[in-house]
Order: sequence, then C-alpha cells, then structure tokens
Amino acid sequence: MAALLKPTSESPSRGELLTRYRRLREISTIHRSRATAVLSADAILRQSRSLGLAPGGPLDALDGPELTLALDLAIYAAPVGCSRAIDRYAKSAQHAPGSDEALVLEAMRNARFAVVSVQRRHPAAGLIVTDLFRKAELWLVNCGFEISLPEHSVFATRYFAPEVFAMTTGAAIPVDVDLLRSAFESLPQLLRRSPNEAIEHWRLPEVVYRIAIAHRVTETTIYKELFSGQSG
Repeated sequence: MAALLKPTSESPSRGELLTRYRRLREISTIHRSRATAVLSADAILRQSRSLGLAPGGPLDALDGPELTLALDLAIYAAPVGCSRAIDRYAKSAQHAPGSDEALVLEAMRNARFAVVSVQRRHPAAGLIVTDLFRKAELWLVNCGFEISLPEHSVFATRYFAPEVFAMTTGAAIPVDVDLLRSAFESLPQLLRRSPNEAIEHWRLPEVVYRIAIAHRVTETTIYKELFSGQSG
C-alpha cells in the first residue's frame, strides 16, 4: 500500500519529485506497451465487447478512453485460476534486481483497483486521496489530476506504488453513488462481503467500467476535461 509522505525539511522539492515521477511514468508506459503485446487482438476485442464496445466491429475501430478501460482489464484482471497479461509479461522480462524497471514492474503486478475521493493537494505535488473501500489514505501523483480535480471528486482507477507515492495505471473514470449501486446490484454476491473483499473481486472493475460507458460518462465534457491528461 502506498503511504503518505509527511512534509519534512528533508522532503524532495517539487522539481525533484516530478523528475522522479516522470522517470517512473516513462518506465510504466514501456511495461504497459509490452504487456499489451502479450495479448492477442482477439483477447482485447473480447474484453472490449464485454464493456459494450464495438460489438461487431474490428479492433482498430476502438480508440480513446474506452479502449484504455478495455486494456486495463485485459492487462490486470483475470478470473481466479487464469493468468494475467501483466504476470505473463513479467515472466519473460529481464531486469536487474533493484533497478527502476524491476521496481515499477513489481508494483504494477500489485496494482489495485480502487474508488478514491480527493481530499486535498499534497504540499509537494499530486493529491492526497482516500481509498474509500480500504479506508486508506495515500499520496497520488498525477499532474493532470492535480490541475483538474477539485476536492471531494470521486473516481474509479487502478493504482500502483513504486515509491512512497502512488501512480495510476492510466485507467480512470468518474463515479457516483448511483453508478456504484448499479455495479453492486449487478454483482449481488459482493453485498455479502466486506468492503475490503468486494473491491478485490476481479469482476468489479469490469462492471463499473461497463456501466460508466453505458451512461456515456466517457463522452461528457467533464470527463474529457478531467481525464484527457491523466497520464501526465
């Protein structure tokens, strides 16, 4: 779990922090691209169709935030007993132990789907957010979010923590109580589980994304304004 770095006289400057963040972001982008290469076009298309996208169309007809959500599921999610693309890629990757590449890849393998609420700006960079289901506060660095998201914004994302701060994998979508209620009504077995157990269920992200797409959240102006620069 990412931890909140409390500001001290030894805390890094904003410039140092953002330099480190951009280095790790660049590495994570390379890992994500290589993990995507492990997937077949049919696997991505099947995942896209599970979200209600391009039900009869070709893969190259998909683009934008919807494809980002489909790739998030294809890379990081799998039924119990099945391997994930990120893990299959990691088996073939060769990085020196302790290197930034190895650090980021291991963090990505432990990425968590979450519903988070923005609490405030971090004094150095990024946001302090609350992982609502796990009742955990973390430091999330994302330049686009820092600029655009107001306090108390709630969104679903997947994050990983290669440092004392967390980063998103790229997928993010605004959510509200009604959307989450609809997701749990679609997966009633989760109502019998604790919040900590429910958020870990491999199908919950798919259902949340599918409902958000059905409600055209990714087509709204606010989504485009807040999330178009999400990897920045």
